[in-house]
Amino acid sequence: MICDPTGIRAIKDAMETLNGSWKLPILFSLSGGAKRFKEIAREVEGISDKMLSKELKDLEANHLVCRTVYDTFPPTVQYQVTAHAETLYEVMKALRDWGQNHRKKIIGK
Repeated sequence: MICDPTGIRAIKDAMETLNGSWKLPILFSLSGGAKRFKEIAREVEGISDKMLSKELKDLEANHLVCRTVYDTFPPTVQYQVTAHAETLYEVMKALRDWGQNHRKKIIGK
């Protein structure tokens, strides 16, 4: 791997887009298909509704999540990953695998 300014900028851009503890777990939750807000909140343990709302807005602004509002009463809102977000699947899989191996190494579980 060669260290150059373009590569460093690309890594910085990626880290800024996916910053925080919640964006990748939210995307991982949505990788199984479209979900409503409360379904995501149940799967992503520990996230508050306020934080989930903020993170979903950020993901939508970065074209990683699509929000669809259905004309029902009350309105039904679903979130799903975009084709752009699907390009992150290999990265998320690699991070998941690394995290599992790291946990085993550090705490033996």
